[in-house]
Amino acid sequence: MRRQVDYLIIGQGLAGSILSRELIKQGCSIQLIDNQKENASQIAAGLINPITGMRLVKNKELDILLPSAKQTYLQLGQFFQQDFYLEKPMLRVLRNTQELQKFKQRIQDSAYLDYLEPNLRPAPDSIIAPLGIIQQKQTGYLLTQKLLACLKSYFQKKNCYQAEQLDYQDLTINDNIQWQDITAKKIIFCEGYQAINNPWFKYLPFQLAKGEILTLTTAQTLLPELLNFGHWLIPLNKHQFRTGATFDNINLNTLTTQKGKNTLLKALTRVMPALNSATIDTQQANIRPTTLDKMPFIGQHPEHKNIMIFNGFGAKGSLQIPYYSKQFVQHLLTNAPIAPAVNCQRYR
Repeated sequence: MRRQVDYLIIGQGLAGSILSRELIKQGCSIQLIDNQKENASQIAAGLINPITGMRLVKNKELDILLPSAKQTYLQLGQFFQQDFYLEKPMLRVLRNTQELQKFKQRIQDSAYLDYLEPNLRPAPDSIIAPLGIIQQKQTGYLLTQKLLACLKSYFQKKNCYQAEQLDYQDLTINDNIQWQDITAKKIIFCEGYQAINNPWFKYLPFQLAKGEILTLTTAQTLLPELLNFGHWLIPLNKHQFRTGATFDNINLNTLTTQKGKNTLLKALTRVMPALNSATIDTQQANIRPTTLDKMPFIGQHPEHKNIMIFNGFGAKGSLQIPYYSKQFVQHLLTNAPIAPAVNCQRYR
């Protein structure tokens, strides 16, 4: 007997999970298909950092993205009775005089004062920072793996989750989408980096990047803040932390490497020498679905109106996905326009 749903969603990373949850909240029926392979969302740091890059740039859409992300993760936390988003200040090591000058420029701009403390801080004894440290505000990180596990259980209880590798050739595309015993009005691909093999969306200019992350334990007592020193450090407790991430756009695989480990350890101990005795608990690697213009791909295929994509969030997924999932759902339900900057039709 065939089952009918509104949306067939492919991929249970952060994008597919948050979008599926939003559709269910709006009364839509879904079937979520996931191959259960480790995806970038499960490994990602989940960092939310409003001011990024050497030029200390504030995201143009930050004032709508950040409140939406915080509200979404708070609501999910209340629903599952767990905390998923941990807000912590971030200490940023100034690495050169250009960054120092840019900081002095930014604190003269009122738009930055909600996100940057205006005064330089001296470096703690454990950190080498001759030019000083700035403190960034409204930063934090998402416990992505924990959230995805809770959402997977939620979808399973609603009988709308299926663990299976989807073969594109098994899809029948007519007025409706047919796959196995399911008929759907639309299919939405949230596959992460695997979209480069998607026959309908592989024309989009993804610029994939492999990243490696270490989890370590140290006898030293860690500072409670997040740390940004070109790479990042997230204290998980007083003695365990994660650090990352490398960037490799050539060797696009999910294998960990000695080179990646050495890169991270060298950067870490240059700033915090006492951590040279930390022991490595895990080393992980995955591929970020980054894009040519660093903006996600959202919307429908130029020829097939019932084939959609919600992908390409890269390292900013924790910040961007909650807001854009709400916007995309409104587009699906009311035909509200998709912002041109993220609409995949910009590469039609």
